[in-house]
Amino acid sequence: MAAGGFCKLPNGTVVVALNLPRPAADGPGGVRVLVHAANRARALTRLRNLGLRAVYLRGNAAPPTPDEITAVLHHPDGLIWRTAPDNGVTDLTIELWHPIRALLRRPTPQA
Repeated sequence: MAAGGFCKLPNGTVVVALNLPRPAADGPGGVRVLVHAANRARALTRLRNLGLRAVYLRGNAAPPTPDEITAVLHHPDGLIWRTAPDNGVTDLTIELWHPIRALLRRPTPQA
């Protein structure tokens, strides 16, 4: 089961954070995905529409941090990711946030 959580914002929208296994087989470990949406169901629907079909949020064990909320609110798509830390400690100097297009992009075959 993927760890995740949510945070309801004062304007009524939510930010959902999920730790998921990496969809591409080329990289080890998992990714931390952040979604900004009107509610939790719509946030998960946005991920399912991108091809991440088996995405569920059970509980609130790993809610987004204030820095993560700021990052997703300032992104035009409201959907970002980065590599999840292995030891559970968030270190913001390791990697910047990426748009979801970079995660789901299919590698081009080499001729």
